[in-house]
Amino acid sequence: MEINYIIESAQLLQKDFELAAPSEGMSREDLIAALTPLVSQLLNREFERLLQICYRIDLGEHRLKKILHESNPETMAAELSEALVDRQILKVEIRQKYQ
Repeated sequence: MEINYIIESAQLLQKDFELAAPSEGMSREDLIAALTPLVSQLLNREFERLLQICYRIDLGEHRLKKILHESNPETMAAELSEALVDRQILKVEIRQKYQ
């Protein structure tokens, strides 16, 4: 996976989450790790806002419901973060492919 996909995905996620600016050489796993505590906080305190972000990012209702209903509560934030990152990466890849 190209590094610029990760950086561009991180920049897209910065709009919705208070993420630090992405660093050069950031990996997918680094981005997920940075996003997880923010998602966890939203899960616990601002659930409606988190749902709005998920719909705006176009995570997909089926995937979102599966994570919310079937995930272990301890891993839910990490799984949701991974799904959000993967969706943003896919959007960047599709955009670049059709430019």
